Amino acid sequence: MIKAIVFDLGGTLMEYKGMPLNWEEYYPKGLQNVNRKNGLNLKEEHLQKTLSVLKACNPRNSRRENEIAPEVIFEDATASWPQRPDIRIIIEDFFEGMALEARIFDYTEELIRKCKAEGLKVACLTDLPSGMPDPFFRRSITELEPLLDLYVSSQTCGFRKPNPKGLRDIADCFGIELSEILFVGDEKKDEETARNAGCKFEYINTYLRR
Repeated sequence: MIKAIVFDLGGTLMEYKGMPLNWEEYYPKGLQNVNRKNGLNLKEEHLQKTLSVLKACNPRNSRRENEIAPEVIFEDATASWPQRPDIRIIIEDFFEGMALEARIFDYTEELIRKCKAEGLKVACLTDLPSGMPDPFFRRSITELEPLLDLYVSSQTCGFRKPNPKGLRDIADCFGIELSEILFVGDEKKDEETARNAGCKFEYINTYLRR
């Protein structure tokens, strides 16, 4: 018997408009914004070293499952810079430079309320964009998060999908078995995560046709 629905977020309940699954082609825009706003006058060699580290940390390339704190990623990525502002400023300016525009899908609120009306707990499990702080991401879902019984991200649980740690944490928090969770997502790695955890899975397009 299903007692809880866990939704992936990006591509399932919301999106950053126009952004692909792999954001590395937007990294130069983020770095240009950091360089310009802080008057750093960085040379091309510094920017290329930074890009190399960011791309190497990108889980779309490395398939890493352990989450790395944004501060650690950007400390490493900017180690060659002759001067640099506070890491928190670098991170904020980097993602600001991508001009991200979040959109909650039209069906999302009604879908969550329907699940709750059926007596189900509703949680989310989302992988954050590489290097993006959890508070930065959560600003994108301020209207969505209050509808959830539990928010879990790759930073709060320490691992990225398809590692099952996030689903295990949700089951523990709700006091239920993993087999009593239905995980709903839009990617193959979401399906793999459910399989690794031993819970049920449906793709969002299938789930919406119920």
